[in-house]
Amino acid sequence: MAWIIARIMALPEDSVGPLLDEVAAELSQRHQHIRSLFLERFEEVRELMLTDQEVSEPRQLLIGSYFLAEYSLESAALFNPSIIPHPDQTDLPSGAVRFILSLRATGEGHISSIVFRAGIIHADRRIEVLPPTGFLTEPRQVPNPLYEKALFGRKLSELGLTGEFTRRVMNGLGESFALEELRTALKAEQFRLPDGMTPEDQNASQGIWMLARSNYEVQFEPEQQISERVIFPVTPSQRNGIEDARFVRFQNDDGTHIYYATFTAFDGKIVVPELVETSDFLLFRFRTLNGPAAENKGMAIFPRKIGGLYAMLSRQDNESIYLMFSDNVHFWNERKVLLRPTFSWELVQLGNCGSPIETDAGWLVLSHGVGPMRKYSIGAFLLDRDDPSKVIGRLREPLLAPNHNERKGYVPNVVYTCGALVHNGELIIPYGMADHNTGFATVPLAEVLAAMNS
Repeated sequence: MAWIIARIMALPEDSVGPLLDEVAAELSQRHQHIRSLFLERFEEVRELMLTDQEVSEPRQLLIGSYFLAEYSLESAALFNPSIIPHPDQTDLPSGAVRFILSLRATGEGHISSIVFRAGIIHADRRIEVLPPTGFLTEPRQVPNPLYEKALFGRKLSELGLTGEFTRRVMNGLGESFALEELRTALKAEQFRLPDGMTPEDQNASQGIWMLARSNYEVQFEPEQQISERVIFPVTPSQRNGIEDARFVRFQNDDGTHIYYATFTAFDGKIVVPELVETSDFLLFRFRTLNGPAAENKGMAIFPRKIGGLYAMLSRQDNESIYLMFSDNVHFWNERKVLLRPTFSWELVQLGNCGSPIETDAGWLVLSHGVGPMRKYSIGAFLLDRDDPSKVIGRLREPLLAPNHNERKGYVPNVVYTCGALVHNGELIIPYGMADHNTGFATVPLAEVLAAMNS
């Protein structure tokens, strides 16, 4: 990249302005604050410059433009939605609820990211999805996030990083510490011994740093509308995509709420479940999930604690639904089978379709079943409210199966959702069609519950 900068530096100054104007004229209507983007990118590559000479602002902007490229996030598919109540429920018509729809957007190279839409479910059950503005912007990474020492140390222990090197590094940190403080502590230990680090110390140092980088925060600006916010893969574990986020509005012990989303991080070879937390959809905290039960796909958190513990559905064996409990949302150590494939439309694989929904009758869980020709259908079952290990109802037939209009797409014969919503007695199910686009299905909750067979 240094030679590209050198070539741009060799351009005559009187040609820089016209070149920059040409680029801006082509793209300024497609991107907000394009000059700021060019300058930010220049600052990111400035260290590659082979000279210390002063650089005019137009040339800085031009250099930045050479190190940017457009990417069509939704060019291949926009699917696998989850729906949650919007944090802002003000200024709504009577009987209406505002919602946020999260979606898996897939573009070139099958790379997936998380995008959002806002909408309103009206009192007459009409569903209105607000049109996107047409602009998308990545958030800024929080430059020096804070870490809780106790939680970070527990995660290190789960990873087997418990040696003397780790102990010395952690002893030099406070009860909470910033990323730069961790970097300083690692460097101090790296240069402490005159003979250098042992291979074991090097592995520990790399592991500590990778864990820190995998637990990060990003911040959107308040003026960015929800449809303009995109969460794109940034860590090595996410290199090939962030898939199938299952958002849930979680009620804390004190009655306040936070939004959690479990998602699958994919690096091209290995899938890893991870967690994101937000209270306002502006600041997002990404956290690793640890413990022997934190593996595979399809983890979905219950919307409140049960018996003082967090509860989660999961799928560790690629075919059955499991139930897990934990005293800490970041650690999952034990699991037990809740449901196995039983009916013809789910004999290949059974999994959840988002977080359980609390009803007077029990926890309603939407499931997905895979049958002949890898056909994906959506089913449902009911769990006891106080003891969700008890299955008290189950649909024998699919609630939703792909029809002739939903068979063709990126992946044929698939309907799938990552989370539904109940409003005014109606079950609202946003769902992906053939892993290509998204639609809505609605059904009275009472009808679903009545069709359950215990």
